[in-house]
Amino acid sequence: MGESLDPSPWSRLTRALRPDWSRTVAARRILAGALVVLAAAAALRDDPRDAQSDVVVAVRDLAPGVELTADDIGVQTRAAPTIPEGAATQLDAVVGRTLAGATRRGEVLTDVRLLGPRLAGSAAGPDARIVALPLADAALLDLVRPGDVVDIVAAPQSADDEAQTRVIATNAVVVLVSQKDSGIASRGGNRVVLVALPAAAAKTVAGAALVQAVTLTLH
Repeated sequence: MGESLDPSPWSRLTRALRPDWSRTVAARRILAGALVVLAAAAALRDDPRDAQSDVVVAVRDLAPGVELTADDIGVQTRAAPTIPEGAATQLDAVVGRTLAGATRRGEVLTDVRLLGPRLAGSAAGPDARIVALPLADAALLDLVRPGDVVDIVAAPQSADDEAQTRVIATNAVVVLVSQKDSGIASRGGNRVVLVALPAAAAKTVAGAALVQAVTLTLH
């Protein structure tokens, strides 16, 4: 059907505003091609759900030294950019592990939140070990905190021993101070402090703690 011999004012206006090239077959093909490209880009765009992952979180506030149970943790889906390195993703890998520090409800559990090689390595280097020390001065247990740097001092083995107290390790890093009823205690049932040390120093300290009273000096 041809154009009206007496077009309306609206038709005159739209015809004046529309350039002549837009009415050509080539222009229509270009427009159709652009629409196809836009549709393909929309189809290939990442699904926002692909940028999420399941992680293990605390379902309630937890104290350090707690042996984690299935009632303490759960799985939540978090946006990938917000997930820290070393985050746990499987409940079975966390149940039964010991929590190294106080944790808030909803906090993602990572490898350095749990007692193990990763925690020791992050505190004192790649060959680090964790040693449990029952302290001669139990009052120190309420003063030291995870992250404190301490020296370890051993007392003489007996009253007849002429040797003075001596420093048996320096720059140990406190990774856990056991709480009452936490399940972490010395053979006598007393609370202990766990420190991270290089392997050789850790062996020396562990041996001394078996036969001597030890204490800490804080940096």
